[in-house]
Amino acid sequence: MAPQNSAPKKETVYGIAMRNFTRFPEMPSAKGLIEYGVRMEELGFESLWAWDHTLLGVDPNFPILEALTILTAVAARTSRIKVGTGILVMPMRNPVLLAKELATIDHISDGRLLVGAAVGWYRREFDSLGVDFTKRGKIMEQSLEIIDRLWTEEKVSGDYDPYKLRGAVMYPKPVQKPRPPLLIGGYVDAVLKRAATKGDGWLTYYYTAEAFGRVWAKVRGFAEEAGRNPDELISTNQLPICVGPREKIEGPMKEWLQTEWDYAAWSESTMDSAIMGTPEECVEQLQAHLATGIDRIIFVPYRYEAEQIEAIAKDIIPKLRAK
Repeated sequence: MAPQNSAPKKETVYGIAMRNFTRFPEMPSAKGLIEYGVRMEELGFESLWAWDHTLLGVDPNFPILEALTILTAVAARTSRIKVGTGILVMPMRNPVLLAKELATIDHISDGRLLVGAAVGWYRREFDSLGVDFTKRGKIMEQSLEIIDRLWTEEKVSGDYDPYKLRGAVMYPKPVQKPRPPLLIGGYVDAVLKRAATKGDGWLTYYYTAEAFGRVWAKVRGFAEEAGRNPDELISTNQLPICVGPREKIEGPMKEWLQTEWDYAAWSESTMDSAIMGTPEECVEQLQAHLATGIDRIIFVPYRYEAEQIEAIAKDIIPKLRAK
């Protein structure tokens, strides 16, 4: 059982990932992803999350549709479901342009944008974009400050090498006040402190309930040390899931998790976080996550199969809400 969180119990919400990247030679379908977003809203998911890369892999490579563009299209076709980046590789992007793009998506969605952001890990991608991989943490800190100021201040001046802001005025401001939620992804203490002090919470990937509860307690501790109320932070975990008789699904699920996903050696991300089994077994496994006081679980369904998504929406989430 995961450690209990001292935070007041909030109702956990349930999002779902979209498959905006595939494995070559398969290509992602923009129209298919937009229709997917519409269907996820119909099924009642709280939020829809896109992965962010510009270049991903060589052999094999993973074709990917740009996250902000596809989320914009989904936002234009929906009215309730929130749209999120899970996660946005912030240091690869010009922060002034990014502030404008994200604010515009917040307007298109009428305040439904969620921003998950992190420093990134794929050096080849940074090199191709002319961004110093070794300075990505410092760049991330600077970008967060620039974006926050442009979103919340009437006029911004500051020398943020190489960005020189002289009376920079950015309107319209985002719909959400004071800004869209900024969830920081990552694993090491420096990043956890950033999530606790610079952002609005922590978003992680494939953590078991035990690991999540332990690390989330650390994030809360960093917030308290900085004089922030940890109860105001948002906790989010992306979890792989496959619904069905375990003897039939365990092999294919493990093969998928081993061939299409990466697990950072410096993190506690693991394929052992996978939720597997009948709806009742899945609910029982998810109870350990709910016991941590988690605010949001983002499901990554096995191969994004339609029957898997329907089972999550109709057989699992209602049972979790009834507990």
